[in-house]
Amino acid sequence: MTEPSSTVSCPVLREELDPVTSSESEAVSGVLSPLTEALFQRHFGGAERGLDPLPDRLLRGFRDKLFGTCSRREAWRLLRARFPPLTWLPWYPWRTWLLGDAVAGVTVGVVHVPQGMAFALLTSVPPVFGLYTSFFPVLIYTFLGTGRHLSTGTFAVLSLMTGSAVESLVPEPPGGNLSSTERMQLDLQRVGAAAAVAFWSGALMLGMFALQLGFLSTFLSEPVVKALTSGAAVHVLVSQLQSLLGLPFPRQIGYFAVFKTLAAVLTALPQSSPAELTISALSLALLVPVKELNVRFRERLPTPIPGEVFMVLLASVLCFTSSLDTRYNVQIVGSLPVGFPQLLTPSLSTLPLVLAYSLPIALVTFAISVSLASIYADKHNYTINPNQELLAHGVSNLISSLFSCFPNSASLATTSLLVDAGGHTQLTGLFSCAVVLSVLLWLGPLFYYLPKAVLASINISSMRQMFFQMQELPQLWQISKTDFAVWLVTWVAVVTLSVDLGLAVGVIFSMMTVVCRTQRIQCLVLGQVKGRELFCPIRESSKLCQIPGLRIFRYPAPLYFGTRGRFRQTMEQLLGLERQDEEIIKILLPLPGAELVQVVILDCSGIIFVDVAGARELVQLASQCSAARIHLLLAQCNAPVLGTLTRAGLLDILTPEQLFVSVQDAAAHALESLVKVWGKGGVGGGKIMRSEGGLRDNGFRKRKLNNG
Repeated sequence: MTEPSSTVSCPVLREELDPVTSSESEAVSGVLSPLTEALFQRHFGGAERGLDPLPDRLLRGFRDKLFGTCSRREAWRLLRARFPPLTWLPWYPWRTWLLGDAVAGVTVGVVHVPQGMAFALLTSVPPVFGLYTSFFPVLIYTFLGTGRHLSTGTFAVLSLMTGSAVESLVPEPPGGNLSSTERMQLDLQRVGAAAAVAFWSGALMLGMFALQLGFLSTFLSEPVVKALTSGAAVHVLVSQLQSLLGLPFPRQIGYFAVFKTLAAVLTALPQSSPAELTISALSLALLVPVKELNVRFRERLPTPIPGEVFMVLLASVLCFTSSLDTRYNVQIVGSLPVGFPQLLTPSLSTLPLVLAYSLPIALVTFAISVSLASIYADKHNYTINPNQELLAHGVSNLISSLFSCFPNSASLATTSLLVDAGGHTQLTGLFSCAVVLSVLLWLGPLFYYLPKAVLASINISSMRQMFFQMQELPQLWQISKTDFAVWLVTWVAVVTLSVDLGLAVGVIFSMMTVVCRTQRIQCLVLGQVKGRELFCPIRESSKLCQIPGLRIFRYPAPLYFGTRGRFRQTMEQLLGLERQDEEIIKILLPLPGAELVQVVILDCSGIIFVDVAGARELVQLASQCSAARIHLLLAQCNAPVLGTLTRAGLLDILTPEQLFVSVQDAAAHALESLVKVWGKGGVGGGKIMRSEGGLRDNGFRKRKLNNG
């Protein structure tokens, strides 16, 4: 009994479909011949258009940006794209959001003051330059950034990387006993080096923006970024031991700096200052519980408790009243210059050395900022533009470097604080800048007696989130052991070597895992679901059937130089092909009672791209099949893959009638070929009617089966 057809004929397309059929009876019955790529292009306008070469796309994009702003509408669209606040400011709900933005901005600004000075110590520059970096970049990002909940400024990871660069470019003279004038000259040189690193980091990000390379953020996977920040937290903790204990030894840089610093601490431990050790212990005893309270009672507190501010004020008062700096030789911040610094242009003499440090800093800045902005954008239902983020951070680093600022990016701690305090938009940056500006203009002298041990304690307590990322490792192990390995390798490389080299190791290792996974892909043998035009992998079900003489394979991976050897070996094994003296000899499959393969269908839907080596390998396979008298059919090749195969000479071996739009069309054509062979008494002629109901029940009733 024939099942009723659910296919509805379209009268409009009937005239176009009639030429595809091979006879008038097919047009009457609505049964169509298998659809090849050539017929599809002839009657339906061809396959999708492949991507143009990268230089052509870049040139076209630059031309459109340069000449596409003639109209007033295009100019306004470009202005809104480059200044994102123009997209939401006209619809800003002043009554409901302004108070939240003001409170969040003031809260973040209050935290910026001690945190900026603390991270300046990581950068090996005087504390006041941390205040500059907490003002100028925040102000610039407010007008250019797309992350509405992102808080920019000083960040521990970048400060640590910049500090290593500064120590390498401007090392401290041997001996370390410098006069006040010599110390001032050394600080000025280090400030210039840090500003130069920020300048060229911003220039590199602007170059990436010009080339529209925002997609590069996808190459820094989540395990790499989290392992990088967790490993950098270890560096921050170890590097602050000197200030916590008041030990007189220079900062260790280069490879294995963590272990060198630990060895130096153990050696100089008898010389530690009891006063600074006590200050550090009391500071951590206050800061750590306050941060824990902020996390546990986040929903109940109207605004997070600014523990850093209380600790800075308390320590400054105690140091002033007790004269700790003179009686116990406690290191203090000293005088903070009032006002803004003079403009500083970077020197070109050290450009090659500075670029070597600027490139990894630019990549880390972009990766962390985009990742953090994407998290909160998804949470609050809006989108960010990675290319615009490149522009925003590039301009903020480049311009702020002229005011003696060191590299800056989004900050994990202050961004979380901004969201918890009720911030909604970039207007929080204006209120934050107002707080920092008041310190730069009027309140700076109040921090004269602030002990540096308190700033070191703030640095360590701010690493809480980064250390707690290790709690996700058991879950990561359960989800993906490969990603767990990426996290572990990156973390070990960052801790043992350095932050920038560890980042490079992590990226390379993560890319190698992708390559290795493509090489481990196995070719799938497809079987037909009885009564349906559906083909699924046989290993997923034991109830699928195979038509005698026909084999359908799917290769679900790119075909390139790294996978072509595996592809060749697998296909030769599955088809029973062997190379002997440059001739292809067809042998029986190593299965008892298996018949010879007459037709092979290769489902190319999983081959997303091919290179020259992969294309030549597929052409060689077609040549082998032709020599072994196997009819090879290709199905579901996308346009770029088909174009590459054609240019590699595939159509010199195969005909256009062997390229099909779908596996179903190729299978219908294969059945026609097999019926003709069996009708002439070919191989397998007595088996077709015994295979799962034969052709009458194989799911191809709606397609033409010419029995000759």
